[in-house]
Amino acid sequence: MKTPQLTAYNKAVRDSYALILKQARQMLGAIEQEELRFILEREDKSAKIETIIHELINPLLYLRLEHHSDDNYAIHFGFEQVSNSVELSSITTQFTRILYKQTSKDFTTVDIEGCVRTDWFINSPSAMYEYIEERGLKHHTFKQLPYKPKAAKRKLKAVA
Repeated sequence: MKTPQLTAYNKAVRDSYALILKQARQMLGAIEQEELRFILEREDKSAKIETIIHELINPLLYLRLEHHSDDNYAIHFGFEQVSNSVELSSITTQFTRILYKQTSKDFTTVDIEGCVRTDWFINSPSAMYEYIEERGLKHHTFKQLPYKPKAAKRKLKAVA
């Protein structure tokens, strides 16, 4: 039986996840390289225990909202190790900061810091992306995010 505290906790986790997802999509959409704007997305609206509620897989970032066996919602994440691109490294760094900021007890009304799980961590989303794409999109939908450069890039292009 769900308690009011558990219901509030799960709602706060879901709300934070939605904000993280929105910002992750914005960051990915600002990447000029077309292949880095492709995503695989999975959604299960049932939200039954031990289901993946939502999952985003991109060659650079990984984000997942899950309904754990303890009836709590949890967020799993991952990012690609980037050493040869300041722009891409900036995105993975910003993604990590956003994830922890949005789930911080200083930022939420309910303490959900424990929702960010690292019991398994995706350290190569690009390999996961390729594997799922090659295996066939059984549970995922293939999408491309439209290119939307950041405001500063748009202004620079307008001047040039």
